[in-house]
Amino acid sequence: MNILDKIVKDKRVEVALRKKVIPIKQLENSVLFDRKTVSLAKNLRNSNTGIIAEHKRRSPSKSIINNSLNVQDVAKGYENAGVCGMSVLTDAKYFGGSLDDLLLVRASCNLPLLRKEFIIDNYQILEAKAYGADVILLIAAILTKEDIKEFSEFAKNLQLDVLLEVHNEEELNKSIMPSIDMLGVNNRNLKTFEVSLDISKALSKIIPDEFVKVSESGISSIEAIKELQPYGYQGFLIGENFMKTDNPGESARNFINDLER
Repeated sequence: MNILDKIVKDKRVEVALRKKVIPIKQLENSVLFDRKTVSLAKNLRNSNTGIIAEHKRRSPSKSIINNSLNVQDVAKGYENAGVCGMSVLTDAKYFGGSLDDLLLVRASCNLPLLRKEFIIDNYQILEAKAYGADVILLIAAILTKEDIKEFSEFAKNLQLDVLLEVHNEEELNKSIMPSIDMLGVNNRNLKTFEVSLDISKALSKIIPDEFVKVSESGISSIEAIKELQPYGYQGFLIGENFMKTDNPGESARNFINDLER
């Protein structure tokens, strides 16, 4: 069983438990549920830099990245740096995140927020909306074509943007549908954890132009972004590179300033 299978197995148990604790009605009655969402896809289309900065305490491949920072400070720092959006990991067991992180970030900034999670149930999409997210992530590797259609249409009905993540051509082919806003190519092989920008380059040719192209994982330099922009990428998800510093907001600002030069 690879790490992704393990995460999904645990996630099914976790979601079943949460459904018992917090009924759907309670989520729908939350203060943030009727909040007008901000489109990350639109921000990326109108940006020259396209940085989506991530809050990430740890990961299965790197263990602890940064456990000491206050999530509100990170959010304010990213917003001041001029990022297009912020990704907030909400998985507790493998990434040290929580839905409370999402709430705190929402209270601290006006950026479009991506709930970075392993979504396997519509319930998690309702949670995303109730806790202040603007965007959800769907991972093609763990979903069927029917799942992708159901979850993405459900999200669109809640005015949420949908970022769909793929790793190869097969996943991409089952994911192309009008209810997706952004197609993210993960440069990390989830079985070996090796990273290569060649994945983004190869898949760029078969991603239709109506989707915003996002490259994820292993982007730690200005050169990497400059290398990918000619392939039509408008979004770049950067987590570890900023989070491994003492001041992610400041390192994001320096990165964006260098990129704009």
